[in-house]
This record gives sequence, structure tokens and C-alpha cells, in this order.
Amino acid sequence: MSKSSGMSNSELPRFLIGSEVGESRKLDNRDMRNISGPYGEEEEEEDEDQSERQIVVGICSMMKKSTSKPMTEILERLCKFEYITVVIFPEEVILGEPVEKWPLCDCLISFHSKGFPLDKAMSYAKLRNPLLINDLNMQYFIQDRREVYRILKEEGIDLPRYAVLNRDPDRPEECNLVESEDHVEVNGEVFHKPFVEKPVSAEDHNVYIYYPTSAGGGSQRLFRKIGSRSSVYSPESTVRKTGSYIYEEFMPTDGTDVKVYTVGPDYAHAEARKSPALDGKVERDSEGKEIRYPVMLTAMEKLVARKVCLAFKQTVCGFDLLRANGHSFVCDVNGFSFVKNSMKYYDDCAKVLGNMVMRELAPQFHIPWSIPMEAEDIPIVPTTSGTMMELRCVIAVIRHGDRTPKQKMKMEVRNALFFELFEKYGGYKSGKLKLKKPKQLQEVLDIARQLLAELVLHNDCEIEEKKSKLEQLKTVLEMYGHFSGINRKVQLTYLPNGQPKASSEEEDTLKEGPSLLLVLKWGGELTPAGRVQAEELGRAFRCMYPGGQGDYAGFPGCGLLRLHSTYRHDLKIYASDEGRVQMTAAAFAKGLLALEGELTPILVQMVKSANMNGLLDSDSDSLTDCQQRVKARLHEIMQKSKDFNDDDYSKLAPTGSPSLVNSMGIIINPVRTCDQVHTLIKSLTQQICRRLEDPKSADLQLYHSESLELMLQRWSKLERDFRMKNGRYDISKIPDIYDCVKYDTQHNSSLALEDTLELFHLSKALADIIIPQEYGITKAEKLDIASAYCLPLVKKIQLDLQRTHEDEAVNKLHPLYSRGVMSPGRHVRTRLYFTSESHVHSLLNIFRYGGLLNEQKDEQWKQAMDYLSAVTELNYMTQIVIMLYEDNNKDPSSEERFHVELHFSPGVKGCKDEENAPLGFGFRPASSENHEKQTNPGSLEDLSQDEPDRAVLTEPINIQKKSPLVRNRKGGSMEALSESNPSSRGLAYRIFPSSSRQSPEIKPSGLELLSMPAVKRFSVSYARHPTNGFEGYSLVPSIYPLETLHNSLSLKQVDEFLTALCKNGSETQFKRLKTLSAMFESHSQPSIDVDSLETPVTTPVQSQPTAQSLWYTGGPPSTSSGPLSPSVADPSSNFAFSSE
Repeated sequence: MSKSSGMSNSELPRFLIGSEVGESRKLDNRDMRNISGPYGEEEEEEDEDQSERQIVVGICSMMKKSTSKPMTEILERLCKFEYITVVIFPEEVILGEPVEKWPLCDCLISFHSKGFPLDKAMSYAKLRNPLLINDLNMQYFIQDRREVYRILKEEGIDLPRYAVLNRDPDRPEECNLVESEDHVEVNGEVFHKPFVEKPVSAEDHNVYIYYPTSAGGGSQRLFRKIGSRSSVYSPESTVRKTGSYIYEEFMPTDGTDVKVYTVGPDYAHAEARKSPALDGKVERDSEGKEIRYPVMLTAMEKLVARKVCLAFKQTVCGFDLLRANGHSFVCDVNGFSFVKNSMKYYDDCAKVLGNMVMRELAPQFHIPWSIPMEAEDIPIVPTTSGTMMELRCVIAVIRHGDRTPKQKMKMEVRNALFFELFEKYGGYKSGKLKLKKPKQLQEVLDIARQLLAELVLHNDCEIEEKKSKLEQLKTVLEMYGHFSGINRKVQLTYLPNGQPKASSEEEDTLKEGPSLLLVLKWGGELTPAGRVQAEELGRAFRCMYPGGQGDYAGFPGCGLLRLHSTYRHDLKIYASDEGRVQMTAAAFAKGLLALEGELTPILVQMVKSANMNGLLDSDSDSLTDCQQRVKARLHEIMQKSKDFNDDDYSKLAPTGSPSLVNSMGIIINPVRTCDQVHTLIKSLTQQICRRLEDPKSADLQLYHSESLELMLQRWSKLERDFRMKNGRYDISKIPDIYDCVKYDTQHNSSLALEDTLELFHLSKALADIIIPQEYGITKAEKLDIASAYCLPLVKKIQLDLQRTHEDEAVNKLHPLYSRGVMSPGRHVRTRLYFTSESHVHSLLNIFRYGGLLNEQKDEQWKQAMDYLSAVTELNYMTQIVIMLYEDNNKDPSSEERFHVELHFSPGVKGCKDEENAPLGFGFRPASSENHEKQTNPGSLEDLSQDEPDRAVLTEPINIQKKSPLVRNRKGGSMEALSESNPSSRGLAYRIFPSSSRQSPEIKPSGLELLSMPAVKRFSVSYARHPTNGFEGYSLVPSIYPLETLHNSLSLKQVDEFLTALCKNGSETQFKRLKTLSAMFESHSQPSIDVDSLETPVTTPVQSQPTAQSLWYTGGPPSTSSGPLSPSVADPSSNFAFSSE
């Protein structure tokens, strides 16, 4: 067992397969099948004296493990150590021979896997007393998740909150499980869904995650990878009833897991991979390997790696980290584990292990050896050249997608049963109560059934609730045959003196004493069309980020996917607590990050519910004083049975908005128009009644499983409610009428009902006045109401912009793998806020009327304001987008360093209104377009003929005639033209041919003043969203493209504007903001003293040959064992508000 002392890198390392004591044989070709490398011929003879000075490293594991590629690669490199020989114990010897006959060794690498006799390995270690790389006794503990969690807890390592359910007949006190619809109680510890259920045996990979009913319920079932799947969604919502389990809190990790691999306490390699719980699809590269991305550990995480390695006494050890809410939690320790497919890791691992063995054993073998000193690597950071601007932050506020018509019923209730329910769920604390959970809705239904039964039996007057209302309450709650918190909700508001005055729906007689206002809301679910819209918009949204690298350059948005997977994309998605809003956010995330499968797992992991003191939610039933006054004035103006006069125009449209003036011109006489609308609704209900009587229509299914009966209920209720008992019209029903006719025109046009288009046009004209003006008629009112709705959101946007340019302990990509990515130490921050119409109207009003810029002095802003005034409706998927860029060549204190752009899209195209749609000026109009050559904006033909962006691409251009990714147009087309610039000055991408979108009266030269070459390095010009591919498919209308409102704002300008807005907020709004601030403060990360935490832990990163790596073609080529990477500590700034 000897080998030459003077072996060079080109010589073949000596592997030995050990058999009985004192015997050994060389590996033959069969044994060497996994060992390869550019090594020369083995020397024939070796110096016998040298054999005494060899250290034998024994590999004792199942053959599948000991001959695996990672093990082979590492052992090859370990053999390059002059005094080390490796002996692999044959599997038949391990299983069949007594330990006395096992090969001898000085150092033992032995680890458990399926079928391995760990007890025999321990006996061998006792007998021969070799140096153990991984402790054997601790490997028993690693097989039991209970023991793993106990050890982690004892070591003070953060782990998710958990409880153990032991189904052991000898210990009945450890088996107390109480299961409810949305939580379980394990031995007194309550876990609300989503929670995780793990078998106590670490060998059992069947881990289940249970989702709450509000997100759709069911569970995600994880398992050991089979092909390209690692989990599957199941509708089953009840926990397993046999076996022992650990129940733990689910940690929202934004869809990525971190795998950490230690080699001793001072070395850790970390990789990110897509979480198996997200959509269950394993991402694989061209060679079929799971795609993983090297990431950098924070100083705190390096300490955790050290603690895990020492606590479990495993030199080579893998464990899983969950990064959630600014903290890192260990959720699994796997024991002996190697990184796959990383030459750099193989080099480093062999070097660390070899040095460890030599340090421990060289003295007793009298081998002359000292630890080699190695120079530190200097991180390679590419410099920026030219006037490239780096995208730093994207903030988008987006309205939800297409939904079923929202419906609402109000009734005043006085029965003691309702008051008991109100008290039971803490309604008296705030005077309001929202009931959405299935159990709560069931209780309301039970009360309705009980009261109706009593009415039938006694028919007395003690039950004051109107029978028709109780029946409607019962009918709506019984719909679908099951409850889902996303479909229906009941709101109860305490009225100390009863209703102040009867509404149109109530009796005229007033009763004294306290009562409850019960508001039942149903409908408003996201439709399949809404899901498609959101997913396609998410896909299109990728195009706003710097492009991908190498092979992916022609795939729009791969730059974003790469950013996200390498933790350089700091993404947070917020949604209000409405089901349609949350599902829109989940569908958008699915498109944005190229996920697959059900929305429920995506919703639970990726979307944060932002019910934080009105950040994205608003109680539409509690209006401000200003809103009450505005609604009263609207009612007054719209109740006049005469033509609009000049006085009405000045009262109703003081801002002179063209969209309002046009609508008033269509209406002429508001009461007469309301008469027409009411007549048309009556005609519609009569037609539906006739259809119901027709036997051919018996089984007619309408869109989204609606029946003709339900459709008739919808329209009959509107017919009753719109015209009040006194003959006047309730104009607050106009938005609902427009909502319903828009839905039926788009989705149920196959019914061919007469006069629907006329009803659509008249109700749209009315809605185009009522809806925007409900948010204020004068500029002052618009600002007042807007502040009440979205002051917390404005403050949060300001924080998002401020936090971007401050140093934080963010998760960074290792610099070596960042070539082609600007400033690799930093990240792009994306904050997406999904909300309802009220917040979108309010935020847009703040930008329009808050005094951001002076229209008289700023030509671009004037054009933007003219465009916004012509927009009639903020439809589904309306977007307000703020983008922050940094010019690294400007002085950090200069106002020109940070640059803000404001973009807007009115969302989905309405029925028949495209020809009247106002024209904006394109997305980022600084792009130099070829105005002479007009291309059909909807056409995908002849992409290669589109003239490149002259301002960006001064060098020769290689235009790909065929894109690497061409999807079928009917499925949502996104054919990409890659305009690749070979120099380091950046890449420009054009998605779709750019057409000039300027109004004919504005000359192109007016925009040349705004040309900003610095910005256009990453310019993305596209005339249409990729959703236009759906135009032939009637259920999914396309989405208007983003239009730039302004592209040369400074960060200072925007920050001062937002500060002034927040200062002008009323006292009550400040109180709400303070609560928000306190909550953000409680979530903020503590400051980290980097110097005190710094340890010599190194974080090497995967290095792959260019041919193998699709994502890292810009990275350096694979190298032989080089110096270790230096440890990198991530500084954290101490801040009061959370950066989320």
C-alpha cells in the first residue's frame, strides 16, 4: 500500500479496493469505471521504504455511495496528497465479513445509507481506533428527526417552532392531537395552517404541507425525487392518523431552499434550489441534473454551519436552511453529503480533508509536513463602463384580474343570536367583525336556518329580520354545497342606535335600540380568464429586467429568473386579504418565475398577506366624511331630470377631464339615461326567464359554472335595487350594473341576448362618471380621499425606494459567478402590491394631483396628464410601475446618481373600446424608433427587419433570425428578438416590434429632448404585451401596454414629494401610519457587528466548464485545485423599518 512520494499532477492516483487484512489489490477497469481525469501512466515500481510512511484513508460505505461521481472526484484529488493512499471497503466485505477481516486503515470515512450496517462500522472503529472523519454514534441520532431537533435546540440554533406527536402506547401523554379545519393542536401547541408534517424517521421523505381553506385547502406531498417530480398537490386536508410525526410552523421562503455543505467547521459551500413544495417540478439542466445556484452565506449563517458541523460531529455534513423573514432556520440535517457537479467544491473538499488528515496523523507517522499557506483570492468584480445605468428597484401596484360580478346584500339584524355571535368573535373590541372562515359562515347559516324555521312554525313578529332577506342569506351561504373563504364573507357592524335612516332596501319604520348591520358579500372570484391574464402579465413583466446570459440571451426574462435563483433578486409580493387579489398575485408569480402546477402552494409560499393597517385593504363600508359628502353630491347631480348644463359640467367635472366630458355628452340627461338602463335590465331579465322556460336551455352551463337561475338572480336583484320605492334611482348600483353587463358581454355572449351592447354602452358612460368621481370631484377631495385609502402604501413605497440604495445584509451571489451582471454584490429589489380598484385610483390620484411636477414647466408630464385624463377606466390588471436606476459613474451624493421612471397601464382592454383608446407615448420613449417604417403593432411578422435601437447599439449587432423560445401565438405569444452586444457595455432586448405610439399632432422632436442614453442600456421597447396572443380567444382580452408617464425624475424629487404627502396626512392617518411603523420596526433585522461575527469560514462556489453551464457562461472556466475563496461577511445596517 504505497505510492511514489514525488507524484506530480499528471500521474494516476492509486485507488485500492481492500479485501482481507494485509491484502490489497489495484482497481481494475471495472472498479475504475467512475474514475477519470487527465492523468498519465502509473509508475511501475514504488520505493518500499516509502510504504511505511503512507497514511491509509478507508472508505466504508455502500458501493453506490463510495463509487458515486462526487466521491470519485474527491478521492482522485485526495490521492494527490503525497502521503495519502485511499482504500475502498468492498460492499460484500462490509455486509458479509466480520470486522476483524475488514481492511486496515488509519483514517476512516464511514457513513450510513440505506442497508448499511452502522453497528458493524462502530465495532470496527472500536477495534482499530482510526481517526474518524464523521462520528459514527451521532449517525444514529441523525436518523431520527426528533433527536436532530433536540440537538439543534440545545445548541441554540434557530429552527421553526415545532411539536412532536409520538404515537407510542407506552407514552400516551405525548399523543394528544386535536384537529380543526384550519389548525391542529399537538400536545397543547397550536399550529395554524399552513403547517408542515414530517415523519420522525429521517429516512422517510414523505413530508406533507397542509394549506388553509382561505388559500384553497389541500396539501402538498413531498417525496424523494422521482424523475422530474419532488412533490404533488393533493386535495386531502386532514393529517395522517398513523405513525409519529413532527408538526412545525411553515416558513415562507419565497420559493427557494438553501442547501449547505460543510467540510469541517471552517468551510461551508451553499447552493440554492427551487423549493420542492412550490410546484413539485425539479428544474434540470441539459444533462438532466437538478439546477442549483451557488449563493453566499451571511456571517450569521456561517456560524450556524460551524455549530451544526461540531454539534453532530460530522466533518462532511449537509443541512437545509430556510431563509424567511430576515432570519435563517435549520429544518433538516442530512449527515454525510457532497455537492454534485462542482469542480471547485471537489478541489476544496479534497484539500480540506487532506490537510485535516495530515494535520492529525503526520506527527505520529513522522511525516515531514506543514500546512501550506495560500494567498487569499481577490473577488473579481467586473467594472461598469460607459454610461450604463443599473436597474436597482421595481415597484408595481397592480389591480386584480378578471372576476365574477361582486354581489352584496345589507340587512339590519336585532336577534340575540347575532349579538352572541358578534361577541363570540370579539366584535365589540372594534365595533366591526369580518367572518370568512367556513366554521364562522356555518354558524351564520345555522342562525338563518333556525330563524326561518321559527318563522314557519310560529309566524310571530318577534323575529324582526325580514323573511326575504333571511332566505337570501341562507341561499347564498348554501351555494356550491361547500364553504370556501374566498367566495363569501359576512361583515357585522355594531349600530348603537340602529340604522340612522332606512336605505332603499329596508322598511321605512325605524326601530329603537342597538342593532347590527349585516353585510353579506359573495361573487367576485377570480375567473379562469383572470388567472391567464395575471400569469401572462407576470411573464411579460420579466422583460423589464436585464436580460439573461449566453444561451439564454434570446429567452426574454431569463435574466430575472437567474437573478431570482441566485438570491440577487430581492422579491416580495404583497396582496390584500381578498381571495381574488391573492389568487391574482399567485398567478402573476407563477408567470414571473416560470413556475408550474396549482396556485395554492405558490400563494402560501410567495404571497404575503398585507392586512397591515390598511396597507392594501380598505373597509369600503366605512367611508370618510369627505367620501360621504362626495357621494351625496353625486346623487344630487345625477338625480336631475334635465339635460346637463354648463353649471353641471363645472360641478361634476371641475378638472375638465376629457373622459368625463365625453361620458356626460353621451348621457345628456342622467334620469332619462337611468330610465333607459332600467328598461333594458327589465328586458334582459324577461329574456332570461323565457330561456329558463325553454326545455332546450335546461342544462345550459354559462361561464365559470354559473347557471341561468343564478344569472337571473343577479339581474333581478339589480332591477329591484336600482329603482327605489320612491321612484328615484340608486346611483350607487351603477358600478354593479356595469360590472354585470361587462361580464356577460365578455363571457356569456353565446346567449345572444338582445340589447346587451346598448346596456353596456349606457352603463359604461354612467360608470365612467360615477366610479372615478366617487374618489373625489375636486382635486382637493381626490387628494383627501386618496390619502385616506393609501397613505400607508405611499409610505411603504417611499421606504422601498430609500432602502434600495443603502447597504443591507442581503443574500448575494458570489462575485466569481457574476460576470455579465453589474455590481454583483448588490441586488435588484422588486416589490409587487396587488390590490383592488380603490387603491389603484387613489395612488394614481396622488401622482396626478399631489404636485409631483408642474405641467406648465414639464412638457413630458403635461403629455402624461393629458393621456391619463383621456383614460376612461382603470380596468382589471391596471399597473402603476416605479423603476429606480443607478448611474455608478455619478458621484454618490449627486442628484443624478439615482433616477426614477414612472409607468402606467390601464389594464385589460374593454369590449369594443380599442378604437377609442387614448394613445400614450410608448414604454420608455427615449428609445430611438424608426418613425418612417410603421409596423403593425399587433403583428409578429418580420421581427428581424425591425431597426435596432441606435442610441444603444453602436457596435456591430448579431441579430438572431430565430429565437430560442417561440411559443405558439394562441397560447400567449412571446417571440423574442435578441439584439446582442458583444461588448461589456450591456445588452438591449426588444420584445415585439416597436411601433410609434405618438399622437400625430406631437412631433418626434418633442421627445428627443428626453432622450437619455444612460437609461437605454437596458431599454425594453415593446408596443404590446405578450397577452395579445390571446386576442382570438374571446374569454381572455389582451392587456394595454405600459406607457411611460415620466422617465427623468430624480430620486430626491420623488422622495421629497412623498415626504410632503405623508406630512399633509390627517392626524388619524398618522395614527394608522404609526401602528404600521411599529409593526415594521418589530420585524426589522437587528444590526450585526460583522467584526465580532467574522470567522474563517470560506464559501466556495460551484465552478463548471462553459459547455455544461447554461446559467454561468460568463463565469471563469473550471480550474484545478486553487486557493480557497475568502470568507465574505455581509454588513447589515441598523434600520427602524423593515426592508420588506
